[in-house]
Amino acid sequence: MTVLMSNPNFLILDEPTNDLDIFVMSVLEDYLRSFQGCLIVVSHDRYFMDKMVDHLFVFVGEGEIKDILGNYTVYRKTMQEAGREAKREENVPKVEAKSAPPVTEKRKLSFKEKSEFENLEKDLASLEEEKITLTEGLSTQNVSAEFLIQTGERLAVVVAELEEKTDRWLELSEFA
Repeated sequence: MTVLMSNPNFLILDEPTNDLDIFVMSVLEDYLRSFQGCLIVVSHDRYFMDKMVDHLFVFVGEGEIKDILGNYTVYRKTMQEAGREAKREENVPKVEAKSAPPVTEKRKLSFKEKSEFENLEKDLASLEEEKITLTEGLSTQNVSAEFLIQTGERLAVVVAELEEKTDRWLELSEFA
């Protein structure tokens, strides 16, 4: 505590909340909130960390340190989302590349196919916009069950149409 009274501009605190009663801890928190210098805290007290820090250095292993903007709760949510995303990527079946037969001459699109290709690009853009609008509509509060059912059904149709048109667009893009 005597160090704090000398008005430092840099503090390193190792488990500062250990062995403190509630009153002393609240005094320490008040002081640290008004502290104008640099503060490095090592602590297992998540509640204290969430209230005090706005920046984390996370040791991820093999000498790597990540610089994270936000408090511990923000970091945990980010890591959970990254974990979910990694699981999704693991669950996506991997398609083995088959060796393509040698192509002697690349086929070109006919006039009709070029027109279809251009229209598909426009359709895909509008379908993506509609999908976003419908998804946002589903996430709004205070809507009727009937609205949710209709919006959900339309969203399913839009997603199916998007897949179909995307497949056709990919097919045509090979020759464009």
